[in-house]
Amino acid sequence: MDQKLNTSELRQLDKAHYLHPFTNLRQHSQDGGRIFSHAEHVYIYDSDDNKMLDGMSGLWCCNLGYSQSSIKDAIYAQLKDMPYYNNFFQCANEPAVKLARALVEVTPPQFNHVFFTNSGSEANDTNLRLVQRYYNLLGKPEKKLIISRRNAYHGSTIAAASLGGMDAMHQQTQGLDYIHHIDQPHWFEEGGDEAPDDYGIRVARELEQKIDSLGEDRVAAFIAEPIQGAGGVIIPPDTYWPEIKRILQERDILLIMDEVICGFGRTGQWFGCQTYDLEPDLMTFAKAVTNGYQPLGGVMVGDKVADVLLSHGGEFAHGLTYSGHPAACAAGLATLDVLRKKKIVETTAASLAPYFQERLRTLSEHPIVGEVRSLGMLGAVELVRDKYSRQRLAPDAEAAVYCRNQANNAGLMVRQTGDAMITAPPLICNRGEIDSLVTMLAEALDRTAEHYGIR
Repeated sequence: MDQKLNTSELRQLDKAHYLHPFTNLRQHSQDGGRIFSHAEHVYIYDSDDNKMLDGMSGLWCCNLGYSQSSIKDAIYAQLKDMPYYNNFFQCANEPAVKLARALVEVTPPQFNHVFFTNSGSEANDTNLRLVQRYYNLLGKPEKKLIISRRNAYHGSTIAAASLGGMDAMHQQTQGLDYIHHIDQPHWFEEGGDEAPDDYGIRVARELEQKIDSLGEDRVAAFIAEPIQGAGGVIIPPDTYWPEIKRILQERDILLIMDEVICGFGRTGQWFGCQTYDLEPDLMTFAKAVTNGYQPLGGVMVGDKVADVLLSHGGEFAHGLTYSGHPAACAAGLATLDVLRKKKIVETTAASLAPYFQERLRTLSEHPIVGEVRSLGMLGAVELVRDKYSRQRLAPDAEAAVYCRNQANNAGLMVRQTGDAMITAPPLICNRGEIDSLVTMLAEALDRTAEHYGIR
């Protein structure tokens, strides 16, 4: 076993050799970062044993926190029995087969089949393959265009980044030319003086206009997150999704719901599409399916698509070495077992989520808070210099970065996206931990307001 290193040694190795995701690599190679060493319940600890309340559930994935021994035991037991075998060539493993059935049991009724991947990015790549295969088999090869939304996040492979609508990613990558984008439903940022309901309908109808512009006979699918997570916890106005639903029902266009963040209880129901009464044809999942303990993603394939795939001959020429990895699927089974037996989703919706939302709303009176938005166990706090004009505190989201750093340094792990502070705490928090989260975030807001001269 390697000799245990102290924090200084770990930081030096990190700076010297590790290229981090979504990081200013030059800056990190000079300054380094924090090294985390262990975790329990809803707390993470760095290598100097500083304790932090994890207000982001890892990366939106550890919905059940860090101390689920039954999931850890299931992974270990599977590694002892059979650590790996592939699922190509008509082969399968027991955990993958069982997890496929378990996912069918908890997802909406149109889903009876699943394709496993290792991540949400790969699952969204798979969606593109499934959509094109579906329309090719139907004799409609011209239907290849995909419509997505600006400021959406659908992953970081070339295909998934193309589906997403984040400028920083598009500036560094030449995206796929058959993917098109419409505006996001971000009323606070882009709605101006328009009433939220009017804005919701107007921005939804951009989908209709884009379809008409491109041609319905060429458009294959619309992909969206129920709530844009990494984009800043963008909760659409109430009128938005009903109008999107109408538009798609009138046309031969598939709906792909990206539930990587919203799935498995985050919005108050098992999946965000249920929260918004939507019936997607394909549904992307990952993250919380294993509580973050193993890499696993996939696509729930609705009967409309699956029936066509299954009724035609020819190979679906797509797959991954670790599709349906037995240890990952064992983790997924154990995670679903905890969610179901302990009624986590139902209890969260009935008790914890309303309390979280109530406590987060208390921040709306803070002098630098322009909007607090929340749904289920997702929340965002928009920072402003002036509440009425929505003028920002500083350019280039500088103030939100400052506020995030203040929160992190005080022991609260939250994120910053644009000018918003965002949080998605574990579903197993108690009320005292929610109180601590809001208190520490309020203190970070106080220090930020003082730094920028706001009283």
